[in-house]
Amino acid sequence: MAATRTDRRAVRAAVRADRSGSGPVLEERAPSRFPGAAAKFALFGEVLLVGLLVVLVGVLVVTLPIALAAGIRHLARYIAAEDSRLGLFWRDVRAGIAGGSVVGLIAAVIAVVLAIDIDLARSGFLPGGGVIEAVGWTGLAVLTVGLLIAAGAWDPRTGWRAAVRSVPATVRSDLRGLAFYVAAVALVVILTWMLPPLLPAALGCAVLAVVAVPERRR
Repeated sequence: MAATRTDRRAVRAAVRADRSGSGPVLEERAPSRFPGAAAKFALFGEVLLVGLLVVLVGVLVVTLPIALAAGIRHLARYIAAEDSRLGLFWRDVRAGIAGGSVVGLIAAVIAVVLAIDIDLARSGFLPGGGVIEAVGWTGLAVLTVGLLIAAGAWDPRTGWRAAVRSVPATVRSDLRGLAFYVAAVALVVILTWMLPPLLPAALGCAVLAVVAVPERRR
């Protein structure tokens, strides 16, 4: 009986290793495109971890771009079953925090200006307040989606300037993918508005979306 239980545990362990890619395969088959995503619960845990890291690094607001970029690169490595040590995440943070903070500062200033316009439009002091408010909300949406796309395009070798400049080309080449980016931003806003403690999970899901959207076309 004890031997039977031991054999069953060994079989279950072999199945888990086969599915996760951490051990030998049980049968010959083509390699998975995303071996790190085979273990769904482990992927969910990694998404939550990335969300927490993004909140931790991006707590100063101006550091949010590099927090997102480092999180995206970390999760992409994890899904590809590459080296995904947390040390590499912090290496990306150090490599891009200077330029990322400049991008974050500019984005924060624009967001504050748009928020003031929305507040003034709602106050009734400005003629055409409804139009101004709509423009303000649209501007915030464009800013947020653009920031998410730029974070996904950032690479330590090319820097933030190239990442920001690539945003229009990315949008033009994949208009359908733009809808997914908008949905990711909307998810973060809605979940955080409903329950603020869900912010790390929402940000982790947004990071996963940035990793997945370009890959879907392949």
